[in-house]
Amino acid sequence: MIRTTLKIDGMMCGMCEAHVCDAIRKAVPSARKVSASRAKKEASLLTEAPVDTEALTAAVNATGYRCLGAESAPYEKKGLFGRK
Repeated sequence: MIRTTLKIDGMMCGMCEAHVCDAIRKAVPSARKVSASRAKKEASLLTEAPVDTEALTAAVNATGYRCLGAESAPYEKKGLFGRK
């Protein structure tokens, strides 16, 4: 799994978070988990394969919010059964 994190400026409320999540889901239909946080000023998603961060940035910018950057990194589930 790959976690992609986007730094986003302009989210002020829960509806803003929902708009950003909807834009990400439309841009990446294969996303497993999409979340946004106005407090952290970021959104993240999990996918099986790498995603086009330029397309994600454009999708977020088209909603009226400003994507300041994106980064991807391998993701390993943490928890009771994720440890070795």
